[in-house]
Amino acid sequence: MTASAAGGRNQGGQPDGYEPDPNRWRALWVTLVAGFMSLLDVSIVAVALPTVQQQLHASAAEVQWVVSGYALSFGLALVTAGRLGDALDRRRIFLIALSGFVLFSAACGAAPNITLLVVARLAQGLAAGFMAPQNSALIQQMFRGGERGRAFGFFGATVGISSAVGPLTGGLILALADGAQGWRWIFYVNVPIGILAVLLGRRLLPRTRRSGREHIDLPGVLLLGLGVLALMYPLVQAESGGLTRLWWMFPAGAALLFVFTRRQRRLVDRGTQPLLDPRLFTTVRGYAVGAGVGTLYFIGFSGVWLVFALFYQHGLGFSPLQSGLAVTPFALGSAVAAAVSGRLVDRLGRLLTVGGLTGVILGLGGTALLLRFAPLDVAPWIAAPVLFLGGVGGGCVISPNITMTLRDVPVHMAGAAGGALQTGQRLGAAVGTAALPGLYYLVLGNSSDDYRGALFVAMAAGLLGMAASLALAAYDWRRDRRTREPHGPCPDDIAHSPVHARQT
Repeated sequence: MTASAAGGRNQGGQPDGYEPDPNRWRALWVTLVAGFMSLLDVSIVAVALPTVQQQLHASAAEVQWVVSGYALSFGLALVTAGRLGDALDRRRIFLIALSGFVLFSAACGAAPNITLLVVARLAQGLAAGFMAPQNSALIQQMFRGGERGRAFGFFGATVGISSAVGPLTGGLILALADGAQGWRWIFYVNVPIGILAVLLGRRLLPRTRRSGREHIDLPGVLLLGLGVLALMYPLVQAESGGLTRLWWMFPAGAALLFVFTRRQRRLVDRGTQPLLDPRLFTTVRGYAVGAGVGTLYFIGFSGVWLVFALFYQHGLGFSPLQSGLAVTPFALGSAVAAAVSGRLVDRLGRLLTVGGLTGVILGLGGTALLLRFAPLDVAPWIAAPVLFLGGVGGGCVISPNITMTLRDVPVHMAGAAGGALQTGQRLGAAVGTAALPGLYYLVLGNSSDDYRGALFVAMAAGLLGMAASLALAAYDWRRDRRTREPHGPCPDDIAHSPVHARQT
């Protein structure tokens, strides 16, 4: 086993055996561009759904699968894809997945009917799910120390901004690509950018060195996939009555994940590499809390943007582009803060997340109050600086939380750990995007088209999820203050395990 695996340090402060890759910063930008495209495609299509439905003569349920199908297949792939990257070669998995994403983006743009469009979106989401965990794993592989915090700062900015600017980007593309078939450019725009990223990735991305024969837990893949599917499917079908019609899938999914967890523990006890090591949650400092903070935050964060789009476009009569511009201050604030917060996380730790969550709650809460009570002709514009404050807070949440959640994870587990973290975020996003718009429509239907009241109630529900995330982050911060224990290298009981020894 190498010294770095045990957490040893050389005189330069870097883990022993770590050789900085001279291409690491250029390689990072390749992965960030690809990650931005894959996350943007979760929300960018939403503004084009009315046009797609009209042009392809689709029903409301069919066209909803253009969004929900992508999110579903994306979430299903994450942990398995991360483990495959750990076991085989992250560079190879990333490039294959990115090539598939480009191919299926072109297929979406060229789809002649709704059936082929949905199939292509399912395949596109699967490719995105295989690509996503390689992003965080490659950061852990290429960077150490303070550089890793800065790299995760850029990664966190990518995650936060892609979620916030989807409606704006979609509206801008529709405005530029005028005509009935303009919606196809929402997919075609991925093709030239993706091809360039593939070519640069082949030159710049490092390979993952592996020794010995790797074990992939195929029964675990099946159990986890079915469990996540059972939890997510009723949520993505919420608008067509999935929550009431498919309620039984929630306990079934919980049971499958319980069996999956028991199996992973047995594999660890036998000295066999599991699909997802349970010790990530029990012995890696900060991982369990960080995963919980991220999941709770995305419950409120993801659904808010759909509610904003519904309010601005249906309630105020904004165009998709105007609707996107109205929420741009949040994206700007998030971009500025995320790049800076990556450099502050080593000094401030969990306090940075606590402050960021407080800023998000104040910013989005203040925006909800202004849109509810201020004069409608000026409310969206006087809300802009308050929304910017929320964006600054948001930039101090995702990036630092990813850094603190993953920084003590052993590099050989980086893909699976990143995949599990993002699976929690995808589940949180699925809950939020189902619950908040559903609550918006419920209030709207019972209040004689009170758009402002519906927005306020839905936003309040989203803020509850963020408040729960804040409570968990504050608990972790206070616990750190009491113990005064520094965040150390990877835990000895993982680093010295027989499984880990064979990996290093």
